Amino acid sequence: MLKRQLTFLENIHNITDESMEKKTLNELKKKLEAEKTLLEKDLLKFADKDKKIPYDYDTRFPELDVAARPSAPDENATEIDNYGNLLAVEHALELRLKEVGEALEKIKKNDGGYGKCENCQEEIKIERLKANPAAKICVKCANQNRK
Repeated sequence: MLKRQLTFLENIHNITDESMEKKTLNELKKKLEAEKTLLEKDLLKFADKDKKIPYDYDTRFPELDVAARPSAPDENATEIDNYGNLLAVEHALELRLKEVGEALEKIKKNDGGYGKCENCQEEIKIERLKANPAAKICVKCANQNRK
């Protein structure tokens, strides 16, 4: 009798753990999807999506019309300077978008790859994933890479 009760309690515990994992995974997936949407919106403010390369955008080059505006050289210099700054922003946003997209792809595959460190294959702690759902490596490996 006691053995059956213990088995019953163990089964309930396992079911609770599995449903908690699904709940946590769904929360992380929602965070990733929301971040992906924001990144794409931010990029579309100044860049066009490249239809051939995933996660790639091309910053729109300013239209320079020297003949139509007498003050164009100064304005053109400012626009070109702004374009250079936007290229750096584009690159940073694209990198993050790629990380987020790859994390979502791992979740979609559902093969156990999401949440595992790409270096040591250990589970990435849930606290790290909650802080950065697109994390690819665990804290230990991240610290080793910094040295």
